[in-house]
Amino acid sequence: MTELEFDFLRGYLKQRSGLALTAEKRYLVESRLGPVCRRFGLASLGDLVGALKVSRDSAIERAVVEAMTTNETFFFRDRVPFDLFRETLLPQALTRRAAQRRLRIWCAASSTGQEPYSLAILLQEAAPRLQGWQVEIVATDLSTEVIEKAKLGLYSHFEVQRGLPVQMLLKYFTQVGEQWHIAPAIRSMVDYRQLNLLHPFDALGQFDIIYCRNVLIYFDAPTKADVLARLAASLAPDGALLLGAAETVIGLTDRLAPNPEHRGLYGHPPGARAAEPAARPLRFAALR
Repeated sequence: MTELEFDFLRGYLKQRSGLALTAEKRYLVESRLGPVCRRFGLASLGDLVGALKVSRDSAIERAVVEAMTTNETFFFRDRVPFDLFRETLLPQALTRRAAQRRLRIWCAASSTGQEPYSLAILLQEAAPRLQGWQVEIVATDLSTEVIEKAKLGLYSHFEVQRGLPVQMLLKYFTQVGEQWHIAPAIRSMVDYRQLNLLHPFDALGQFDIIYCRNVLIYFDAPTKADVLARLAASLAPDGALLLGAAETVIGLTDRLAPNPEHRGLYGHPPGARAAEPAARPLRFAALR
């Protein structure tokens, strides 16, 4: 792969996924896109670049972007954001939304589903307190491949061993051969949709809680600022945004501020109010 070809791929990925690759990531491009070349019968990365330049083959374009997307995830990843949900965010929502009895949660960059399913399990554990409530978990990701895997709710033994307590595995999963299938009641609580965070997402409506973890680290500063501004517009005035441990809003937007008591938790600054997105009909899944 020549320098010109590498520069083209860097620009191509930046435009379509927000991924900002530094010069030293050349090895990563070569290792991940090599299988894409073989899949489409292309002899080299140079041929792949040529195909991207002259063709509008959506299958190749999608394969290139998805091959470079990092989909590292596991159940109850990093633990703290889920303890925070169970111990603080959910009790607050029960109080703040008591009149409406509705709760909307968005997992952006949901990958293969472990994050939204972890939240769904916690909601199911709290079902007695949520009787009569309407709850919606929207889970989105750039990759259609991981969305389809998430919808299946089928995980290997290795995947369920990572972060998932044994009692929850036995309670909410059924073993199918060498894999584990999550309970239909949990799967039905999550609405999966393909979505690129670089594109407008105001049509999703407004959310009480947004998890957008370990995504911004792959973007450059202007892209981070743009995504954060639009996340702020999608967050309820008293809503909560959770970012990854290595992510922050500081220096990127004044529409969100860190919570002084909880690392990784953000909301609208005191006295500020998010722009109201256009109203839309909402679909809710009732807890069982």
